[in-house]
Amino acid sequence: MPDPIPLNSPAVPDPIGPYSHAVRHGDVLYCTGQLPVEPTSATILATDVAEQARRCLENLGAVCAAAGTGLERAIRIGIYMRDLAGFQAVNAVYAEYFPDPPPARTTIGVAALPMGALIEMDAIVALAG
Repeated sequence: MPDPIPLNSPAVPDPIGPYSHAVRHGDVLYCTGQLPVEPTSATILATDVAEQARRCLENLGAVCAAAGTGLERAIRIGIYMRDLAGFQAVNAVYAEYFPDPPPARTTIGVAALPMGALIEMDAIVALAG
């Protein structure tokens, strides 16, 4: 089995802790949770959960692109939300990015997220074999 290869994308803000944007292991890319941070300002501009979800997915897409793949090859998405009342709003945005059949997914309610974010998303994505 090949060694894991860390990857950072110049298209998203630097990680806010000691971790990589993603790690490639074999034909799988494990993407770190992405906050709804704008690439140009490195801040969270969106105030509603739907727009924050969109930014998370755009950031995940940029990390995937740096590894030569895309969200259309997602195997699993993890969603972490501060308030599950926004679940349907997030589903509407999510459906734009993942038409049928969508990848496996888990959504978890959490007490808090870094930078005051309302949502964070991570992904496991297949690489071209």
